[in-house]
Amino acid sequence: VTDKTFETKLRWGVPLTAEHLSYLADDHYKRPVIIYDYPKAVKPFYVRLNDDGKTVAAFDMVVPKMGTVITGSQSEERLDMLSARMKEFDLSRDQYEWYQDLRKHGTVKHSGFRLGFDLMVLLMTGLTDVRDVVPFPRTHGKANN
Repeated sequence: VTDKTFETKLRWGVPLTAEHLSYLADDHYKRPVIIYDYPKAVKPFYVRLNDDGKTVAAFDMVVPKMGTVITGSQSEERLDMLSARMKEFDLSRDQYEWYQDLRKHGTVKHSGFRLGFDLMVLLMTGLTDVRDVVPFPRTHGKANN
């Protein structure tokens, strides 16, 4: 990106900030954007390493004027890769032994995602402020705020 200066400089292996995501969805593409195959350094150890050895199987869906609505990743099912990633992150083997035991006798490929329900309601209703879609009063004891 040459036409904009960001507070946090864009570099490989540095997490994208809200400012970067906003630029992509609001200014550059002007529509929802799905970002996938993040650098392995910016995601947790349990996210599946891709075959290139530099990226992991994770994604974010960014919507203009709202930010990240959906995020997800595939979990690492290979015990040897999981152990290697734990060493990379300098995690205590004893502390995560229970997690490795889940993979010790094999597992299936699996993944998960998070959907920001309040942001999805905001998207569907066309409202402009997320506080308007939260189903409870903003201030304790004052329903008219």
